[in-house]
Amino acid sequence: MARNFLDLSDAGGDAIAAMINDAIDRKAARAGMPKAQPDADAPLAGHVLAMIFEKNSTRTRVSFDMAMRQLGGSALVLDAASTQLGRGESLADTARVLSRMADAIMIRTDDHSKAEEMARHATVPVINGLTDRSHPCQIVADLLTVVEHGKAIPGLEVAWVGDGNNVLSSILEAAGLLKFNVRAGTPEGYEPEPEFIELARAGGSTVTLTADAVEAVRDADVVVTDTWVSMGQEHAVGKLAAMAPFQVNEALMAHAKPDALFLHCLPAHLGDEVTEGVFESAQSVVFDEAENRIHAQKSILRWAHQQL
Repeated sequence: MARNFLDLSDAGGDAIAAMINDAIDRKAARAGMPKAQPDADAPLAGHVLAMIFEKNSTRTRVSFDMAMRQLGGSALVLDAASTQLGRGESLADTARVLSRMADAIMIRTDDHSKAEEMARHATVPVINGLTDRSHPCQIVADLLTVVEHGKAIPGLEVAWVGDGNNVLSSILEAAGLLKFNVRAGTPEGYEPEPEFIELARAGGSTVTLTADAVEAVRDADVVVTDTWVSMGQEHAVGKLAAMAPFQVNEALMAHAKPDALFLHCLPAHLGDEVTEGVFESAQSVVFDEAENRIHAQKSILRWAHQQL
């Protein structure tokens, strides 16, 4: 059966740790090489990834494309406007067709059930490039970045500030799998999904829920936020008002550990969820994090093809 990567638990903690170690090694081995030059071993030579985008993308689109190039393969970009998906062809039929034409499928969409349906009917690996439920590829890149900057994952204190969205869901899932703790500071009504809180706690993670941003950030090793209003969301004015006390600014970061890292999956809205001062500070590793999407994607693809 194909190895799908719809959520982090599809791989498990040991596999995610192996992905991070593999990404570190392969990134180091590429030092000084042109960005599109294949890795020396080109482990996915001759392979092609079909990428389906029902949501706009910069980092996911480019990182998966570059990941396949560096692994020796290639990628195809598909969207509803230029494929038969936009004219009503089912995901099931699309999955069966693409399985005969490509070696793996990445889908970035709104409803998680679409990714699940794709995986049910595909005979090649299906990777979740983002859904409204979770963003597992982002979290592999985030953890890779944290390790690169000298922090051990077990026992890590991660503070989340802002909307209890799909990125936080995947952070909580990772916490249970890799044994770190999460303090989520969210406004009332914007708490994380209970399912992911339970997963984290079942895995031994301490999860603290609070409506106080300072309590969430105090003595944290890593502070994470995301845009307050995701693509396609409505009622932005009311949501922005609720989120205002959860802005990551210099005063809030001062409550974290002095060597705390700041993460943001981008794009950022400076002056909303984060100030320019924090975003451009020495604690901010957001562009390392963005670059690491390539290296994380490579290891995810290798795992999906049973090379890890």
